[in-house]
Amino acid sequence: MFQTGASSSSKSLLSISFFLLHRTVENRRTFLNFSLPMSSWSCKKCTFLNPSSQKEACKICLSPPSPPPSSSPSSSTIPKWSCKACTFLNPFKNSDCELCGTRAPALSLSSFKDLIGISEDANADSSIGSVFFPLQPCKKRKMDDPVPVEANDDFAELSAFRGTRTSTNTVVEMGDSSSRASLKSIKIMTYNVWFREDLELRNRMRALGQLIQRHSPDVICFQEVTPAIYDIFQITNWWKVYSCSVKKDSHSRGYFCMLLSKLPVKSFSCQPFPNSIMGRELCIANLEVQKGISFTVATSHLESPCPAPPKWNQMYSKERVIQAKEAIDFLKETPNVIFGGDMNWDDKLDGRFPFPDGWIDAWEELRPGENGWTYDTKSNKMLSGNRTLQKRLDRFICKLQDFKVNSIVMIGTESIPELSYTKEKKVGKDMKTLELPVFPSDHYGLLLSISSL
Repeated sequence: MFQTGASSSSKSLLSISFFLLHRTVENRRTFLNFSLPMSSWSCKKCTFLNPSSQKEACKICLSPPSPPPSSSPSSSTIPKWSCKACTFLNPFKNSDCELCGTRAPALSLSSFKDLIGISEDANADSSIGSVFFPLQPCKKRKMDDPVPVEANDDFAELSAFRGTRTSTNTVVEMGDSSSRASLKSIKIMTYNVWFREDLELRNRMRALGQLIQRHSPDVICFQEVTPAIYDIFQITNWWKVYSCSVKKDSHSRGYFCMLLSKLPVKSFSCQPFPNSIMGRELCIANLEVQKGISFTVATSHLESPCPAPPKWNQMYSKERVIQAKEAIDFLKETPNVIFGGDMNWDDKLDGRFPFPDGWIDAWEELRPGENGWTYDTKSNKMLSGNRTLQKRLDRFICKLQDFKVNSIVMIGTESIPELSYTKEKKVGKDMKTLELPVFPSDHYGLLLSISSL
């Protein structure tokens, strides 16, 4: 408010300042609400990812593409939060004040913008950002002092590996030998993120980002990443602490695998499978965790079964088995290797996974007797209405000389709160509309923890 004794010139300056601030906020809002292009579409029957040029029907089963989902603004009253700096009442979806730009309290963060630009601010309230990064007091150190890293200390990991750069076939220098030597436990995540761009993409990727923030994996194996998903990842806060195997704008396919690492990277590489008609490949990261000890993480998305008309026998089991053997053969000389990803493996159809003596299946080793279904149309209610499928498609295959497996858990098994979508299903001669919950992906993820011997 203006005081009655203020001069006319002061009023003019304040009016101009508020005008410029309003324009800045509007511009920033326009920038944040960008639209993500649809680079491809997945078939609603066989899930094959068709290129954007394939507009009339699916290449595999000849089904027509699904119409884009309609969206309408909610008519419910939007709650508001009061800015602690200027007391202005902001819509609850805003992550910062429209008037003065002050960040919202942590519990008020609710939109996709939460993931953008969350950083440590010396002048900010201590609760700001605590939803995503556990802010902790930072002690001043000399440049040569070792940085202790504990297994569950995410902030310490960030400090030890500050200055990560994305690099291909380049050694990334991070931390010193003393900080590496103190790294006792390593967490590796594998997750098929689902290339469906028409089903709550931003909300699903936001939920995935929260899983990454919660578990803080050292290495991530992703499958079915599309260019649009890649673009979303790049503007999130968690992305900043990882080196990525895929450079921006270097991907030419509709979807692909990629590796992310907090650990020092010696090299990234890819080995295409010669027999793949789906462009599948083996992606490899050679890492350094301790001086003199080599450590490799690899991921792949083996050939997918496509049982759909006109040919219901398109299971590609032979191709998948050959790819698995080629991957193991390529990695077998490495003393410490974790091969994780969407193997699309069907034990009844493909037989036992073809790894030799000295290798283990981490799930079978640590959780014998448990089904481990990472694709489950019954527990994942988002897939209700699909044909029943319960398979352990995603796996960690390991050969470890200097490490041991400690634990493996399934993640992403809960639906995203207060989010649903509609789906039509034919029941007899009638079409029924189902309202279903939304999960981060059609797959569940796996989180493996290993430690040095």
